[in-house]
Amino acid sequence: MNKKILLTLLLGAAVTFGKAQQKSDTVIVELGKTSRVIFTIKDRNDLDILKHYDFQQLFQDILVKIEKSDTTSLANNDSTNTNAVATTEPAQENWSSTSSSSSDNNTDGDDDDDDHNWRVHERGWGRTWQSFNFDLGTNNYVHNGRFPDSDNELYSVRPWGSWYVAASSIQRTRLGRKFFMEWGLGMSWYNFKFQQDNVLIQKDDIGVHFVEDTRDVEFKKSKLTASYIMASLVPIIDFGDHSRKSRIWEGYDNSFRIGLGPYVGYRIGSHSKIVYKEDGKQKDKDHDSFYLNNVRYGARLQIGYRATDLFINYDLNELFTAGKGPALNAFSFGVIF
Repeated sequence: MNKKILLTLLLGAAVTFGKAQQKSDTVIVELGKTSRVIFTIKDRNDLDILKHYDFQQLFQDILVKIEKSDTTSLANNDSTNTNAVATTEPAQENWSSTSSSSSDNNTDGDDDDDDHNWRVHERGWGRTWQSFNFDLGTNNYVHNGRFPDSDNELYSVRPWGSWYVAASSIQRTRLGRKFFMEWGLGMSWYNFKFQQDNVLIQKDDIGVHFVEDTRDVEFKKSKLTASYIMASLVPIIDFGDHSRKSRIWEGYDNSFRIGLGPYVGYRIGSHSKIVYKEDGKQKDKDHDSFYLNNVRYGARLQIGYRATDLFINYDLNELFTAGKGPALNAFSFGVIF
């Protein structure tokens, strides 16, 4: 079947459906002797989505699926009746393609090798969409609800330069019409850049101490870095009913979404670094645990509108082991890419 004819019929059906003021919510387009396309709509506001939908790309993906099924049937010398069904509900990606055969009962999942599978998304509970998220923000910590710089502590940090970075593989599973669960695994990095550039971190049997480096050099930077393997579980309410959130570079999503859930991390490395000038630029690194807690856990808040998502992480346990360092609860906030 000519793809241009198919595209013309589909666009014609969408326009006719948009103009019609009939009670029927279904349009059927007959294609050939045994094939047809069915458009079903529950919310007439979705007509705007249909008018701007990329039908050509959608049906290229559907035809790839159908052609794979036909190849199997021809190999078995079986006759195949193929119906292509397209449905839409109040979400842009709520489309599904199905193929049926009276003699082919193969359900071994040929779509697993289909690189177009992400474009043709089947609607239903339990469906999961995978993405790769990148968090970029700043971090700080509080002591009894106060920032350390209010007491001029040496471990006070500069918000600008104390970067929080995380990279995670996130799975988004639909649990309800507007309810999703985002769960993932990744890595994160705390970078605490101290207010003073000559802060040294010293460790002994008693605990960790922050002292001033008294060398006669030009100090440029002093910081503490810790890296973690992270896991998160965040329930999301998405008022746009999208199986995946819009990316910043896409920008089609006008919905609001919010989620709050737990996370846990395990420390895999930490070091201090002090940078200074003495016969050129020098860096002193000390790889040590500094009595940092091996496990950090807390709550994560995500808020999104259109194509922008923000996060706030707050550690419920202290950064250092109890009694071995200052009682600090770290937090971070920023943008999700």
